[in-house]
Amino acid sequence: MPFAPLQNDTFLRACLRQSTDHTPVWLMRQAGRYLPEYRATRAKAGSFMGLATNTDYATEVTLQPLERYALDAAILFSDILTVPDAMGLGLSFAIGEGPKFAKTVRTEADVAALAVPDMDKLRYVFDAVTSIRKALNGRVPLIGFSGSPWTLACYMVEGGGSDDYRAVKSLMYSRPDLMHRILAINADAVAAYLNAQIEAGAQAVMVFDSWGGVLADGNFQQFSLAYTRRVLDQLKPSFEGATIPRIVFTKGGGLWLDDMKDLDCHALGLDWTVNLGKARAQVGEGPDGKALQGNIDPNVLFAPPEAIDAEVAKVLESFGTPHQGPGVGATHIFNLGHGISQHTPPEHVTALVDAVHTHSRRLRQRG
Repeated sequence: MPFAPLQNDTFLRACLRQSTDHTPVWLMRQAGRYLPEYRATRAKAGSFMGLATNTDYATEVTLQPLERYALDAAILFSDILTVPDAMGLGLSFAIGEGPKFAKTVRTEADVAALAVPDMDKLRYVFDAVTSIRKALNGRVPLIGFSGSPWTLACYMVEGGGSDDYRAVKSLMYSRPDLMHRILAINADAVAAYLNAQIEAGAQAVMVFDSWGGVLADGNFQQFSLAYTRRVLDQLKPSFEGATIPRIVFTKGGGLWLDDMKDLDCHALGLDWTVNLGKARAQVGEGPDGKALQGNIDPNVLFAPPEAIDAEVAKVLESFGTPHQGPGVGATHIFNLGHGISQHTPPEHVTALVDAVHTHSRRLRQRG
């Protein structure tokens, strides 16, 4: 289906390591509880899943932050746990609590019952992608996403969030064969899910390995990175003539940039513990380098606007002047080091977005 031509391709160009006139910015969880208009729409929907499964509501909340802020990309409003929900685990969200699954995956029988779900069960996601893409009308690109195979496995085994990852790590250490089986199914499901989002209109896709950083060195490579790689190997590199950039974000993954630099993706997301300048030297330079995304501490947004401005400048200075001119080189996409807090004052986001655009233009002029 024909979509409107893109008016602002800064984000896509930065993903592909091409020069841009400013550093693009978008925020993880940019459609969310910190916005009063989001809370009003969620109240109308009656629940989080009521919001996520309704095409009109999902479209409305995806566009809300773009009405307020000069962001350079939109991200699909959904949840990382839609795939295991489609596997029949029964996802629910209680107010004030995190996600919960009615069923867990812990025994040999549980694992034997797992399969890549019929993508028709996730039709509501793909309908939302198409609806959002139309509603954007070419304003900015649309990012689709999924949780990583390991992150999904954490929730599936634990039955929800966890402080100590005891159940999932117990399974991993005692029955690595079962863990590998879960991860293989998850990887194939995530690849099918992201490909369907691309076909529905997503112009870039992101894999959130939110819990990769809880693994020990060695186990990260074996149980997380290997299966993220399995996802990337199956993704459509382009659709209808356009390259589809892929971003991989591992929270706590700064230790393993050397292992991640040969992933078949365009950009690596970084949390706030990583020095951008060092990461650029490590993985951002050269013809096969990665664009870097991140990585201001989300809690900076609780400081007054002048402090936010100063912290934004520090992050941009840390990366240095991005590639300019023809060809490809080191590029930066500005983002938070994790999702925005629900308690963030909305006007502080204005200060952040404006500071990114102003300082990044100045940085390029300085050259």
